[in-house]
Amino acid sequence: MRKVAFITGGSRGIGYGIAEHLAKAGFDLAINGVRPKEAVEDALAGLREGGADVIYCQGDIASRDDRARMMEQIKAHFGRLNVLVNNAGVAPKERRDILEATEESFEHVVGTNLQGAYFLTQAAANWMVQQKTDSPEFTGSIINVSSISATVISVNRGEYCVAKAGLSMATQLFAARLGEFDIPVFEVRPGIIRTDMTSGVIGKYDKLIEEGLTVQKRWGFPDDVGRAVAALARGDFPYSTGQVIMVDGGLTLPRL
Repeated sequence: MRKVAFITGGSRGIGYGIAEHLAKAGFDLAINGVRPKEAVEDALAGLREGGADVIYCQGDIASRDDRARMMEQIKAHFGRLNVLVNNAGVAPKERRDILEATEESFEHVVGTNLQGAYFLTQAAANWMVQQKTDSPEFTGSIINVSSISATVISVNRGEYCVAKAGLSMATQLFAARLGEFDIPVFEVRPGIIRTDMTSGVIGKYDKLIEEGLTVQKRWGFPDDVGRAVAALARGDFPYSTGQVIMVDGGLTLPRL
């Protein structure tokens, strides 16, 4: 029986890179996004080419009702869940210095990037524990896609940094709580990744990368993140729960 992975924000960008690699690794997929189903049909078709059973779970992970509905959709279609990948995230609608940022922006970013992921993890974890109790051979894991912004500050998008730092702590919390059930929890921390979210700052980062911002002089790509997540989902790191996998081209290495 094929394992099932639920990837939030999985229809484009980093999420789609993750979905591609999990499909190649033999997973069936539940893909979440906020766009209408007809807008993602081509993306879903691409994932099905290798034989994966793929469903689309439209919804906003910041919404309690949407989270519950999506989990029920997965239960109804697959009857099981082995891997949750918390990838969905939003940037501030308008970057503002932390001395001027609004509560509305904070609530929007934290509600999706931290609160939504936190309580989706809670729901998935409880289901995984039940599956493990019912079938001791069950294997499950949770993978949180955060960002170097968990530790690297940007004072013009403080709410994003706070949310990613919180997600990093959530990884450790759930790793500790789920250890007794042998359900590992990991954090993947991407650096500068070429996606639609970074399309507006390509020139800026092209220059910074050329000047040595990263040790490896190139952008990261969704494929880079997908490879890391697939290795974790396959169980290639069975004794590393709670750990951070950096996918940043050496950007955060301390250097003189």
